[in-house]
Amino acid sequence: MSIDIANESDWEVDEESILDVARYALDQMRIHPQAELSVILVDSAQMEELHIQWMDLPGPTDVMSFPMDELRPGKEGEELPQGLLGDIVLCPEVAKRQGEEAPSKHSVDDELQLLTVHGVLHVLGYDHEEPEEKEVMFGLQKRILDDWRAGRGLSGISPAPTTH
Repeated sequence: MSIDIANESDWEVDEESILDVARYALDQMRIHPQAELSVILVDSAQMEELHIQWMDLPGPTDVMSFPMDELRPGKEGEELPQGLLGDIVLCPEVAKRQGEEAPSKHSVDDELQLLTVHGVLHVLGYDHEEPEEKEVMFGLQKRILDDWRAGRGLSGISPAPTTH
C-alpha cells in the first residue's frame, strides 16, 4: 500500500498513526496492496479555500476527500481492486477544536485518526447524506477505528460528528 503524507500545516501531529490507521482501514476494506493514497494536512485558510472551491461552503472543514479511480471495497473471493484512491485533506486546527468539543474531550491526534478513517471511506464511495448511508458509514468507521485502537492497546473515543 502506497500512502504518502504531506504536512503543509504548522501543526506537529502523529503522522505515523495517521499512516497506520489509513493502512489498516484500507486493509479492512480489502483494497489492493498496490493502491495509492495521499494524505495532506493543511492550515485552516487552505482548508477554507478548498471548502469554498469544491463544496461552495464557507469556513474551514475537518476533512475533504477527493476520489480518483473510484475504487470500491473488495469482496471475499474476488480479485482486489487497485489504482489511485485519491487524496484526503485534513485540517489539524479544526480537528483540535472538534476533539476539545467532543463529549470524550480527546486529542487532536485521536481526532485526526478518526477523520482519516472517515476520509478513506469517502474515497471508497461511502457517504452520509441520507440516514441509511450515515448509519452504514459511521458504523463502519466506528468498527474500523475501534478495532485499530484495540489492536494497539489504545482506549476508544466517541466519534465526533464531522462538520462537512
